[in-house]
This record gives sequence, structure tokens and C-alpha cells, in this order.
Amino acid sequence: MNVFFEEDGSFKVASVMTETQGSLQVESMSGKRTKVKASNVLMRFEMPLAGFMESANAEAETLELDFLWECCGEPEFGFEEFAVDYYGRKPTSIESAAIAIKLHSAPVYFNRKGKGRYKAAPAEILKAALAGLERKRLLAEKMAGFVADLKAHKMPDELMHKLDMLLYEPDKNAFEYKTIEAAAAELHLSHLKLLQVCGAIPSSHDYHLGAFLREYFAKGTDFTAEEIAEIPADLQFNDLPLAESEAFSIDDSTTTEIDDAFSIQHLADGVTRVGIHIAAPALGIVVDGPLDIEVMKRLSTVYMPGHKITMLPEQAIRPFSLDAKQIKPVLSLYLHVNEDLTITQRDSKVERIKIAENLRHDALEPFFNETTLAADSGHPYWAKLLYLFNLAESLEKARGKFDPTKPPQIDYNFYVNDGKVSIVGRHRGSPMDKLVAELMIEANSQWGALLAAHEVPGLYRAQTGGKVYMTTKAEPHQGLGVAQYAWSTSPLRRAVDLINQRQIISVAQNIAPTYPQNSDALTTHMRNFELTYKTYSEFQIRMERYWCLQYLLQENVQEVHATVWRENLVRLDNLPYMTKVYGLPELKAGTRVTLQVQEVDTLLMELRTKFLQVLENEPAQLDISLSEDETEVEAA
Repeated sequence: MNVFFEEDGSFKVASVMTETQGSLQVESMSGKRTKVKASNVLMRFEMPLAGFMESANAEAETLELDFLWECCGEPEFGFEEFAVDYYGRKPTSIESAAIAIKLHSAPVYFNRKGKGRYKAAPAEILKAALAGLERKRLLAEKMAGFVADLKAHKMPDELMHKLDMLLYEPDKNAFEYKTIEAAAAELHLSHLKLLQVCGAIPSSHDYHLGAFLREYFAKGTDFTAEEIAEIPADLQFNDLPLAESEAFSIDDSTTTEIDDAFSIQHLADGVTRVGIHIAAPALGIVVDGPLDIEVMKRLSTVYMPGHKITMLPEQAIRPFSLDAKQIKPVLSLYLHVNEDLTITQRDSKVERIKIAENLRHDALEPFFNETTLAADSGHPYWAKLLYLFNLAESLEKARGKFDPTKPPQIDYNFYVNDGKVSIVGRHRGSPMDKLVAELMIEANSQWGALLAAHEVPGLYRAQTGGKVYMTTKAEPHQGLGVAQYAWSTSPLRRAVDLINQRQIISVAQNIAPTYPQNSDALTTHMRNFELTYKTYSEFQIRMERYWCLQYLLQENVQEVHATVWRENLVRLDNLPYMTKVYGLPELKAGTRVTLQVQEVDTLLMELRTKFLQVLENEPAQLDISLSEDETEVEAA
């Protein structure tokens, strides 16, 4: 005796070895013995097992589903009784099995009602189901065609229309995404790399930039006409007093928003008055006006190599930027300095000042560096710069941060022209850098103290226990060694500085502060700034890493030197780039190594290298790591 039974959703046949009331011990054609529940047996037959299922499947192929559905009627039925009606006679075991196989294979036509029992689907439901199946079939055909195009590195137009979704917010249930994934799997690529080779991502730089803009500048980076019109072209501040001295600034050659400048005036009795002058956009930007609302959304200028997204429109920058040969409104901090460089008096003043010169790093550094401090280099500002540098060192010592033994560090400037990048290293802590940084720290610290003394709230950077955070109260910044630190020196580029400038001006002019004590607006701006500024900084670092990779491609770099940082993490020479080297032998931190560049991928932001050798007797590279307090100095 043989049985036709169902197991795991499919039909099988076997010979009966033994049988009890609830189960059967059976043996298949292969000799495998198994236990089958009696309830799973659909039919018993005497025909030989050999060829039975093959014949039943072949017979099932001859049966037409539409005709079967028309024949079965509405009541529930068993497959054997239906086989009798269909064939018009007692069917063979193979024919009965064929009916069961066909009914079971078409759940759209026949609803299962138990083992071997079915009921025809209602006509309307069947029609809808068949239409759905047809749609799936057509989609499958379309997908197969699109996959073939993608494998040939052709991007179908229909998929291009969904490019934004495919790039930045993939919907894994979408037809377009499934198509990309199917082709990518066959080509053993990521979906992004497939889109790139198909020409849908012509620029990996624009892809990374687009991801950022999509999230933070969804409406574009341009300012509205209403925002621009808020600052009149003929804006004048003639009611402000004109400073006695002229000022000069020190900036990188790419800087267009000049926030700060300095002046020196020698007074009687050996006292020198040093002026720290900060551009004063707070005098022209109306609180809660259209431009101010946009500024409090942007919160900062976004920097990246070769490009920036300014916090203010150009029409609002130019009236306040401290450009050479112009008279501009400023918020000034004057330091009265004795011959021994001690400071006896500090005054804050809102005024106008003439900017005599905009000094630029690249042109100034040959005349003012570590080697030119001892003798006049011939630069017209050398004496003033030397005085400010000596004052800066005195300020650094006063806050307990002067350390001549500290290892030199390197900052990197990125210059991008027509898609070609140059990366130039500069020693951090050079006389020029120290001069600017220390005077900015002095201004940010003293203006923070001024606000606290007059009980006017501001936005402070604080550090305790190694953690840097923002607060509306004057709290110590341990990393910088100051009692309080309120960013105030970059109001053209940072909303926090603009907010603090408004508060400082209210004290200097003895008027009510813009943001009173317990101001909800002040707290809201602070929280928004913390989150946004961190994101902007991460984006800047990401784009700098992109240009480091692009530089390796551009210069066709095959080998690089690097310094082991820890474990398999290394820092490349002459680039602000750290990467993991898989397969790197166990080496001490600081060990110098040579690596072979194997793959550079600017889209996925990956660098794959191979360890070649240890460099003997090679000094370690200059330290480019940034501690929290050093970051604060740089941001000042």
C-alpha cells in the first residue's frame, strides 16, 4: 500500500511500512523512512511509486485553472470528488493527485479549507487578485529590463526621477529601490556605487554636499529679498564717535567676513592703549526681524574647503566687515597696558574706526614668524605686531597656559581652485596665531565678565571636569584658564557672538538688554546653537576628509608615510587624515611607517592601505590632535 500525503506544504508519496491509529511509518523511493500523521494522508493507492509524482505533475500541467474554477461551483469540495466530476469517470490515482497538485498551486483561484479540501474564490475577488498578479508580472518584467540596463551601466529615466529618494532617503519597499538593490547584488556593489557607475552621481563632492543641504538648507542657501532689504545700502553710523587710532586686521587670504582688528596708541607715562575692535552687526540687524529670524535658524557660517554658506547675506556683511580703507562701526575693548605688560584698565566702547590695512597670513608670515622676532624684518607693521605678540605671551602666562616645551602642532588650510585642491600646513602657535588667539580670548573673557558684573545674561562656553558645554551663567573654562568665556568676537559668522554683542552693547550704552534675565529666547538660541554648531563642525571635518582623499587621487599618490596613533589607527603625513590599516603589525604609538595606497573611494569615504615597512630613525610627525581647550582657542 502506498500513500499520497502532504508534508511541509508540498505533496509526497511513500510506501506504508506499519500503521497505527494516528500515524504511519512510511518509506520513500530513496529508502528514507519517516513518520507521517494519518491526518496528512490524502489518498491511498496501489500503483508503483516509481514515476508517480512525475506523471502527476505532468498531468497537472495540462489542466487549465480558469476551466477548473468554472467547473467546481461555489460549495466547498474535496479534490477526489472534484476529480470524479472533472474527468466524468473514476479517475486514476495519478489524475486525482494531479487535481490536488493543481488546486494547491493556485490559492488565488481556490481557497484552502482543510487537508485536500478547497472552495472556489468569489468572482470579484478572483478578478481583483488576478489583476494584482498581472501588475506584479508587469513590474517583474520592468524590473528585469531595468536591471539589465543597470548592469550595462545605463540609468533608466524612471529611476532618475526618484534619485533623491535613492540617494538620501531610501525606501526599501519602493520598486525603484528594489530594482537598484537587485542589480547591485548581481554586480556585487553597494547601491551607491552602482548609481555612481551608472552616471547618476557625477560628483561625489556634490553627493556629500547635497546630503547636508537636503537636511539643513532644504529651501536653498539664498536669502530672501525681504531679509536682504533689511540692511539699507546707505547705512550710516555717523552718530557714533570716531576712534582716535586706526586699526588693522590679520586674516587668512580667503577670509571675506572680517570680524576683528587691532589698534595701538602710545599714551603718556609709558602706557599703551591696545584696542581690540569687533565688527558690530548688532547695530543694524533688528531683533526678531526677517533677517534675525533667518540668522537664528542658520546660527553660524558653514565652512568647507572651497566653499562656505554664510550666516549673513553679502548685503549685510559688507556694511560691517572691517575692510581696509573704510570707516566701520565696532564694539571696542581697550586695554591700558603698562611697560611691564600688566593691564591696569579695561574699557568697552561702541564707536567707529578707520581700518588702515587688512593683513593676510600668506603675505605677512615671511616677515613675522619665530625667526623675525629678534630684529625688524622691514614690514611696516613689524613693531606693532611684536608689541602685540609680547602682550599675547603675557596674557597666556597670566592664564597659566604658557608652555614653551609643548610639542608643535599643525593646522591645515585647504585651497580649492577649479576642482584642484592644495593642502598647506601651518604651525599652530606661531607668533601671528598666538597674537590673534590670545587677544580674542582676552576679549571673550573680559566681555563675559562685564556681562556678569552688570547681571546681564549672556551665552558662555564653560569647561569643568573635561566637559565643554554652553550656559547662560558665567562659569569657569578650565581648559583656557579663565573665569568665564563668552564668544563675542565673530558676530558676522556666529549667532552666539551676535547675541552676546547685543548684550555687551546694552551695557556699554547703558540701555536695557535685548535679552533680560531668564529669557526663554536666549535659552532656546543656546540649545539650538549647540546642536547646529556641532553638526556644522562634523560636516566641515567630513568635507576636509573628502578633499584629503581627492588629493591622493589628484597627485596619484602610491605610497604614504604615517605615524601609528594607537593599535591599527594611523595618522598620515602632511594631511589631516587618520585611518585604520588592517593587517598592521603590533607597533608602539609614534612608530613611523610606510603604507601602500590600494584604494581611494571619495563616495564611500574610504581609504584602503597596506603596511609596507617601519621607517627607521624617522622623527614622529607634528601633533595635529585637538583637545577641547585648543578647539576653543581656534574658534575664538
